[in-house]
Amino acid sequence: MFTGIIESVGNVAKARKQGSDMMLSINVGKMDMSDVKLGDSIAVNGVCLTVTGFDSSQFSADVSVESLARTSLADLQMGTRVNLEKAVTPTTRLGGHMVSGHVDGLATIVSVEQDGRAWQYWLQTPPELSRYIAEKGSVTIDGISLTVNAVERDQFRLTIIPHTRDETTLKDLNVGDHVNLEVDLVARYLERLMTFGGANAQSSQGDRVSMELLARSGFLK
Repeated sequence: MFTGIIESVGNVAKARKQGSDMMLSINVGKMDMSDVKLGDSIAVNGVCLTVTGFDSSQFSADVSVESLARTSLADLQMGTRVNLEKAVTPTTRLGGHMVSGHVDGLATIVSVEQDGRAWQYWLQTPPELSRYIAEKGSVTIDGISLTVNAVERDQFRLTIIPHTRDETTLKDLNVGDHVNLEVDLVARYLERLMTFGGANAQSSQGDRVSMELLARSGFLK
């Protein structure tokens, strides 16, 4: 589990195909590796990867066929900058939102415009993920926890403050670039509960999740 608060911007030291998989070596930049162990999880551009080797300045991880097909990791090249975050501990501040590191798909940058000191990013979502994006809800873009400030059909807008842009790879993005998108965990589980509570539920009516129940519980306006 992660928070979406980026600890460091690193870069790819090596990206080597191994059959249909890939082995990555990542220079970690300013990230502290003193508490890292073999088998720990580190998010690379929002993708949860398992540490298979490390030292004080870099770590290695294997990337599966599934991750290569669903994320932008297949496009990484030597020198590419990446957002890094170690998995949370019981004492970690939850500064962003609950992030699993399991990417749902790729979003596309539609426009990038400066607005005062901030920047406005419009992104296009895959049709099957648009229903999970809500105004003032949370999304994860390349591992960064961000707030959705507007939604129009299958596009949404992010307002990026200077600190976030400077301390992540957001300033590297251009129109047409693809980014890893993870939707809010709560939205996915609510949909599953509503589906299960409708056509497939075996439980009593009082146990089912309904629109009325969600409204009473404060999930709907």
